[in-house]
Amino acid sequence: MKRAMIDASQMELTEKVVTIKRVTKVVKGGRNMRFTALVVVGDGNGHVGVGLGKATEIPEAIRKGKEDATKNLVSVALDENASISHDFIGKYGSASVLLKKSPEGTGIIAGGPARVVCELAGIKNIRTKSLGSNTKQNVVLATIDGLSKLKVPEEVAARRGVELAALK
Repeated sequence: MKRAMIDASQMELTEKVVTIKRVTKVVKGGRNMRFTALVVVGDGNGHVGVGLGKATEIPEAIRKGKEDATKNLVSVALDENASISHDFIGKYGSASVLLKKSPEGTGIIAGGPARVVCELAGIKNIRTKSLGSNTKQNVVLATIDGLSKLKVPEEVAARRGVELAALK
């Protein structure tokens, strides 16, 4: 996934832990237990990121996940209704997430992992449908992929070399 570098130092980021899993590595002396934390951060104003942290203790895994998420911030193109500008399908692995533009007053209609990403990105009106794999990590990454690839109408008009009024 190609992501633009966004400076997170002056942003007020909120974090949400999507999932914490206990993973085990079997070694000669027994089992090594570790934890992985999937963390989503966002400023509620069009920037969102996801990170994965791994450590022997849960708080340390969450901290590492938050650090990773701030490094992987993407910007989301929002319209005047605090929705997305057009429908899109985000893909990651075998997971696909359908993102549908919605009018004012719809709210966030989304399943757990996709809902967290949309809330932290600052989207107020959207409908999503998770297709394919329902693994939390893949659904979150597919949602991030879809949101990062959205285009604003002005960008499409400039790319085509036409005026925005001609597109409507």
